[in-house]
Amino acid sequence: MAIRNSAKAIIVKDGKVLLTTNEDVEGSYYLFPGGGQELGETLPEAAVRECIEEIGCAVEVKSLIHIREYIGERHEYAETDSGVHQIEYYFECLLQGDLQSATPSNPDTQQTGFEWVEIENLLEYRIYPKGIRRFIQEFESGQGNSVYLGAFN
Repeated sequence: MAIRNSAKAIIVKDGKVLLTTNEDVEGSYYLFPGGGQELGETLPEAAVRECIEEIGCAVEVKSLIHIREYIGERHEYAETDSGVHQIEYYFECLLQGDLQSATPSNPDTQQTGFEWVEIENLLEYRIYPKGIRRFIQEFESGQGNSVYLGAFN
């Protein structure tokens, strides 16, 4: 099993966070824009590329906020993800463009679009990873910040 790095963007504006919308057999769900780091690419470069691919806009990468591990065999999707071990790096990012005219260049296969979601309502949404919703709320309210969050779903 190889470990995969993934760079994720936390883009906040007016009390909302930008998430990609996705669809599977269970219905709609949300993800933070981002994805796998490519060989020879820094994590911030990966975050910028992934945002262009998924939301159609570049971002300015600021601070590393959180690190989360996903070890598939320990979670609810163990049946299909048992060989997955991913380390996700969540960066605070600023949009560098206008989403009104943005067109994703290479969206994920289950992606249907993107949407601004109220941070105070994050717990009401099916967002993956589920456990990060609380940490995003805490970070945005200034209640503290744990960088390494551990392995959770």
